Amino acid sequence: QVRLVESGGGSVQAGGSLRLSCKASGYIGSMCCIGWFRQAPGKEREGVAVIAGDGSTSYADSVKGRFTISKDNAGNTVYLQMNSLKPEDTAMYYCAADRPCLQPRVDGVYAYWGRGNQVTVSS
Repeated sequence: QVRLVESGGGSVQAGGSLRLSCKASGYIGSMCCIGWFRQAPGKEREGVAVIAGDGSTSYADSVKGRFTISKDNAGNTVYLQMNSLKPEDTAMYYCAADRPCLQPRVDGVYAYWGRGNQVTVSS
């Protein structure tokens, strides 16, 4: 079974940057999508960014141009570089994975989840 462990969360001022990391262990396979989702108090969980096995990516409209998802050469660690952070980016950020997955979709269903990392952006 896939295990996902997030790190890199914290508190920053608006306009600052953070980089989240998600390390995957267990069986992943070549057709696996790994992405980031977030949930703020009182709000539904939303997809932020997803990367597929072939390196293709998908982003939520709210983070396009500010966030970048990437992975290492082995494909077992996925990163989310978050620049120009806004207070509305404040949320618990979760790493998630699913397989098989040919296309990355931020509105897709993901079977495996990490425990989450808090990101707080102050004005």
